[in-house]
Amino acid sequence: MARDQVKVVERIDPVWDRLRHEAEEIARQEPGLGGFIYSAVLEHDTFEDALAHRLAQRLGNADLGADSVIKAFQDALQAEPEIGFAARADMIATFDRDPACHRYIDPLLYFKGYQALQAHRMAHRLWELGRKDFAYYIQSRVSMVSSMDIHPAAKIGKGIMIDHGHDIVIGETCVIEDNVSIMQGVTLGGTGKEAGDRHPKIRYGVLIGAGAKVLGNIEIGHCSRVAACSVVLHDVPPNRTVAGVPAKIVGTAGCAEPARAMDHQVEPVADETV
Repeated sequence: MARDQVKVVERIDPVWDRLRHEAEEIARQEPGLGGFIYSAVLEHDTFEDALAHRLAQRLGNADLGADSVIKAFQDALQAEPEIGFAARADMIATFDRDPACHRYIDPLLYFKGYQALQAHRMAHRLWELGRKDFAYYIQSRVSMVSSMDIHPAAKIGKGIMIDHGHDIVIGETCVIEDNVSIMQGVTLGGTGKEAGDRHPKIRYGVLIGAGAKVLGNIEIGHCSRVAACSVVLHDVPPNRTVAGVPAKIVGTAGCAEPARAMDHQVEPVADETV
């Protein structure tokens, strides 16, 4: 392939093209929102620029203006371009799994769960660059704005859907693998004052229901389900559903990928303590 052709291929970005199209449609239908839509999407050349701007506008305040936040986010994106790919994957996951999400642009403009997760991605890269105070500042602002508290050291994969994005806590040594769905009110926390690796490991494809608490350095096996309001204190095998306080295994996961199916209904078939 010729060099010019390679450059053309590199510029193809279906997600960004769709976002711009949706933004133009909003501006046509709601002229009063034209300035907001232009500044949030249409004045930018890339998805990453629009993302950094939107997050910074949400997080900037009298202590630290949006321009300073944008500069830090640009540093994070330059150090880790994969942030943009993960943000696209999260957007597609939200569109695919959330019946209230009707357009790609909805999470970018309006969904605080998506916005908080992307801000965490920026803060995590700043944390790894040694800019821990700036990362802490972003964590603090996200917590105040969205009621989500994600420690900047937490490691989170791509294709993540955080529904409603309210009252969620994710601890410092937590690991969340790809294609996980998390509902409101979830805590992925520790069990006390222990130091070191002390938070849950959420494997690929897991669905965590509303209000669930997963506590300690335990593993939720791939493609498992945690029922709403459960308290999980021990490892969960792959492809299982757990429910209750304390959580018990009540059956299989019910499908190949619970995080994508988003089926929260539980039909008990066993009584096996986790």
